[in-house]
Amino acid sequence: MAFSDHPMQLQPYLFESSYKKLGYSLFTDEQLDWANSDAFRPFIKIVMIPAGYRLMVDFTPYATTGPTLFFVAPNQFLKLLSGTPDTASMLFYNRDFYCVQIHDAEVACDGLLFNNIFAIPKVDLVPGVNSVMSTLFLNIAGELRLQESSAEEMIRTYLKQIIILSTREWKKQNLDNQPQLFDQAEKEFFRHFGRLVDIHYKQKHTVADYADLMGFAPKTLTNKFNRLHLENPNEIIKNRIMLEAKRLLIYTDQSVKEIAFQLGYDDPAYFNRLFTQKAGVSPAGFRKDVKEQA
Repeated sequence: MAFSDHPMQLQPYLFESSYKKLGYSLFTDEQLDWANSDAFRPFIKIVMIPAGYRLMVDFTPYATTGPTLFFVAPNQFLKLLSGTPDTASMLFYNRDFYCVQIHDAEVACDGLLFNNIFAIPKVDLVPGVNSVMSTLFLNIAGELRLQESSAEEMIRTYLKQIIILSTREWKKQNLDNQPQLFDQAEKEFFRHFGRLVDIHYKQKHTVADYADLMGFAPKTLTNKFNRLHLENPNEIIKNRIMLEAKRLLIYTDQSVKEIAFQLGYDDPAYFNRLFTQKAGVSPAGFRKDVKEQA
C-alpha cells in the first residue's frame, strides 16, 4: 500500500515480503472507527497514544493523561473510545516479521509487555523516553517510505529497540518500585508463570498443573504469590480462561457450548456457572451487552 504525504491519509506505510508484514499508521479522533477495524486484529500492535484518549484493552478501560504506549497481542480486544485532534501512531506487524517468543533471549518482553499476569498492557512515556520512542517510530516510518533494499533489517532493529526500552520502562514502573519484593529472580519467576499460563490455559486449569511445569509443589507456588501480596495463582489462571472466553464471544459466532469445549471444559453448564461467577453476567448476556454497546 502507498501512503501519501498527508499525515491523516488512512492508508498505512506498509512493508511486505513473503509472509512478513509490518505497517505504520497515524490517526486522530476523526479516524477511530478505522483504527478499530477488524483488519488490524490479527496483528501484534504497539500503539502510541497522546493524552486525552480513552480506550479499552481486554475490556479494561484506560484514559491517557500523558503519552502512553499500549501493547496488544493478536486477537486481544482493543477499542478506541474517544480521542483528540492530537495524532496517535500505531505499529502493527505479524509474527513472521518479528516473534517475541522466538527472540525472547534478546528482548525478554513476553510475559511483561504482552500477556503479563498483572494485566498491565502499557508503559507511560516520561519526557526523555517519549522523545526516544517518538524518534524510533519516525525512523520506522522513514524506512517504510524509502523502501530501500536494507529496510527490513533496519525496521526490525528499530522495533527491537522499542521493545527493549519499553520492557525496561515497564519493569521500572511496575516492579522496580518494590525492590524488597521483586529481585531479578522473582521478576523472571512471575514472567515465566505468566508465559506458561498463556500457552497452556486451554488444557491446564489448576495450580497443580503449573506447579508441576515449574518444578514446585502447588502450596509453594501459592505461598510465593501470597508472600508478595499478589492475586492467587488459581485466580490468574481462571482470569486468563475467562478473558479468552470473552474474546471468543465477541469475535466469533461460536455457541457457548463450543467455546466451553475449546477452552477445555467438557461440562458446558459448569463453564457457564464459572463465567457468570467471574463476569457477573452469563456468557450469552455478555455477548448481547457488548454487541449492543458497539
